[in-house]
Amino acid sequence: MRLTLVAAAAAAILLAAPGIALSKPLTICTEASPDGFDVVQFNSLVTTNASADVIFNTLVAYDEAAKKVAPALAEKWDVSSDGLTYTFHLRPNVQFQTTEWFKPTRALDADDVVFTFSRMLDDSNPWHKVAGASGFPHAQSMGLVKLIKAVTKVDDHTVKFELNEPNATFVPILTMGFASIYSAEYADKLLKANQQTDLNSKPVGTGPFALKSYTKDSVIRYDVNPAYWGPKPKIDRLIYAITPDAAVRAQKIKAGECQIALSPKPQDVTDAKKDHALKVSETPAFMTAFVALNTEKKPLDNPKVRQAINMAFDRTTYMKTVFDNTGTAAVNPYPPNTWSYDKNIAAYKYSPDAAKKLLAEAGFPNGFDTTIWVRPNGSVLNPNPKVGAELLQADLAKIGVKAQVKVIEWGELIRSAKLGQHDMLFMGWAGDNGDPDNYLSPLFSCNAVKSGINFARYCDPQLDKLIADGKATPDVAKRTQSYDGAQNIIHDQALWIPLVYPTAAALTRANVSGFNVSPFGRLNLGGVSVQ
Repeated sequence: MRLTLVAAAAAAILLAAPGIALSKPLTICTEASPDGFDVVQFNSLVTTNASADVIFNTLVAYDEAAKKVAPALAEKWDVSSDGLTYTFHLRPNVQFQTTEWFKPTRALDADDVVFTFSRMLDDSNPWHKVAGASGFPHAQSMGLVKLIKAVTKVDDHTVKFELNEPNATFVPILTMGFASIYSAEYADKLLKANQQTDLNSKPVGTGPFALKSYTKDSVIRYDVNPAYWGPKPKIDRLIYAITPDAAVRAQKIKAGECQIALSPKPQDVTDAKKDHALKVSETPAFMTAFVALNTEKKPLDNPKVRQAINMAFDRTTYMKTVFDNTGTAAVNPYPPNTWSYDKNIAAYKYSPDAAKKLLAEAGFPNGFDTTIWVRPNGSVLNPNPKVGAELLQADLAKIGVKAQVKVIEWGELIRSAKLGQHDMLFMGWAGDNGDPDNYLSPLFSCNAVKSGINFARYCDPQLDKLIADGKATPDVAKRTQSYDGAQNIIHDQALWIPLVYPTAAALTRANVSGFNVSPFGRLNLGGVSVQ
């Protein structure tokens, strides 16, 4: 009894004492299960949020406030005068996480960086084949195999990257989640034990949180990493409550079951602004919602058919119904607040009559049969997937195109779409930094057809050259000229139905401070606290 009273008294003193803050757990209602935690294998934002954003770190990070690349695991870096050699100087005494499945014996060093990139780029590396059919989609679509000549250890805290050609996007690319640095020591342990798949289910990184447990479609639990090299998180535990239904996420945050709810529906944002127990964080997103048209599938291989589909879709009704007129109508692949955005390109005008005429010219006066693929649950890039797909279905029916809507579980949808099995695909893209190439290389290059995330499956030498030329120089004017040409080809070939540049939003409880929704959809929880 005495111990209980003493403990209670001590707790009361701590709670009452000014300036003493007790950390509390943070529960975030997220919209889907990650594909896994080996982020280099995957390209979904959900997986990045669950792995790269909390468990891992990259050599460099993107400072959203300053809008520039900032140091992370690398304290500084040097670039040779010819732009072909980048030397990164690593932060000393960075510790890998100690978990139930791994206890590191050394700090991060150059061997970890060399292993991380060798695994993705060198097909003779024993870890290269572990990714299997999924491969390394970002590394492949960004053309890193061709770009990077060598990654070598100079000394324990210095790594040199040699490029085959100058590339203005190279350092920004390293801010992306797929460039997270892995433990070579842990990888060696798994390889010797023939437990390579554990890298995807039992991750080890240098980030602020370490994975504790994961139950698919239910919950992910993280512990704070006590050895984290950066500022210690202001929470004592992190929980992702996987909640696919946006309406249920809204209910949970109102009930206090989570402190942050991601990807709310527009109406939930409006309602939250009237609720004193909640706060709304929102910003124009560096994201684009679109419908990809698979140019490898007949008759979508005909540009006139793709143009007709664009003309047939009433995007005004779509924006009002699905996005409640939030966001901005999309025209080009990336948002208009991005440098090089071509304002001279106009959206296809809604005209079923003109669409019918184009279909007849293409040899399909009576239309054709096709499919529309869509995910089951909403996200910031598609708040109401099934309704949006049904709107497109109804508009296509008016020009004689019979489209079957297929609602496919998110993981399977991504896997099958990367194999090019879709006809029309509701999809969205969130860039990791403010560079236009963050859209063009992964979504429209020939390399991206091979990696699977060029969902239009369009490989064109002229477009590919314009994308490559745009990366070859740091001169913004020259890059803009190349990207203007690329945007015109993408528009004229009607590779997508561009939908919306959405507003990124999240709901938080009023007692949460330090959280800001990212225009890139990333999660920075370093300054978040719960009162």
